[in-house]
Amino acid sequence: MDAVLNNNRSETITHARLKRAAFLWAQAHGYSACATEVSLPRCRYRADIAACRPEPDKIGSTAIFECKQAVSDLRRDNCVSSATGARLETVYQRRLVLEKHLRVHYPNLRIADSLFPEFDSHDFAAIQHRGYERVLQELAALQNRLLGCTKFEKLLRYRCANLFYLVVPNELWHESEVPVGWGLLVVSDGGPVLRCKPVWQENTPEDRLALLQRIAAAGTRLLNRQLEIVFEDVVAVRSRSC
Repeated sequence: MDAVLNNNRSETITHARLKRAAFLWAQAHGYSACATEVSLPRCRYRADIAACRPEPDKIGSTAIFECKQAVSDLRRDNCVSSATGARLETVYQRRLVLEKHLRVHYPNLRIADSLFPEFDSHDFAAIQHRGYERVLQELAALQNRLLGCTKFEKLLRYRCANLFYLVVPNELWHESEVPVGWGLLVVSDGGPVLRCKPVWQENTPEDRLALLQRIAAAGTRLLNRQLEIVFEDVVAVRSRSC
């Protein structure tokens, strides 16, 4: 089963096993429609596993499972934009104060590159001021984190599914690291165990149908790879049928 799920050559065995455990847990809890590597509607992200639990005469509820095998992998997507944005503003104001004082104490840093002196640039890097360099490094790190490390928060905000689960190995289990609103599945030798329940996210039937369609498409792609069916084969059959 690991070999089937591990269709990404760059994926590690650990990550594939986490996906397998989540796949089993989802089906054991009524999610009969499941697929891996599902492109999500209304956003640019792809879920490790997306699943749908049908109900009589209804599309049913949907769930997304994200597998994380290392702390760095987890924290890369677990940025809270409000807290990070507040810290970014603080560090930015610190940068402005430092630059103001550096202009006064190091007038020789001015670069005459404009018609008016008040708009001249300054080469602050020339003095290698440690405090200023640390501020610039933190500012860049916060900006990068705010732009590219908010996957968990955005999936919740966009209501891509009704329930969201973080899947981690037992040694990575720290309740404080669980994203707000997400559930936690901890995988050990005994199998996956639900340690934290997710918060239900209401969305529309159209949203659930869109995810179900993408689950079906992802499942079809996987089956095509297993059966070694390529696009040219489909085109050939279509041309003979016309």
